[in-house]
Amino acid sequence: HNHPRLGAKTLFATHYHELTALAETLPRVRNYHFAVAEEGGEVVFLRRLLPGGADRSYGIHVARLAGLPPAVTHRAEEILAELEGGGGARREGTPPRGPRRRRNNEEATQLALFGAPHPVVEELLALDLESLTPLDALNRLYALQQRARNGT
Repeated sequence: HNHPRLGAKTLFATHYHELTALAETLPRVRNYHFAVAEEGGEVVFLRRLLPGGADRSYGIHVARLAGLPPAVTHRAEEILAELEGGGGARREGTPPRGPRRRRNNEEATQLALFGAPHPVVEELLALDLESLTPLDALNRLYALQQRARNGT
């Protein structure tokens, strides 16, 4: 994206709804989703590509279609219900309802895409560079580099 002369096109599918927000800040990013209908407790994929991000995830339904064991999809439903604040599993046979995209800065129910920063990054961000001498800065940088290489 940041090299417009390259004109590289990338297509990806994800259930991380946070990524749809990239279209608001990156001018060449576009979101599309496939139309879905819910009929009689069933989810029907309409095979029609539409502009914009999806308003919910059908990941558990897709997992069922892919043949994942019922114990796995049931546990996923329980976790989803907890994340959505429902506290329990959905009634069997009802279509899966993934986290809806949040608007107006509502609290997101989906887990964060990126975990907590590495301790070395946290320490680097906490450094007061204006108060360090060049030699002290170089020594601190060397120590942080060693810690990053050692994974500590």
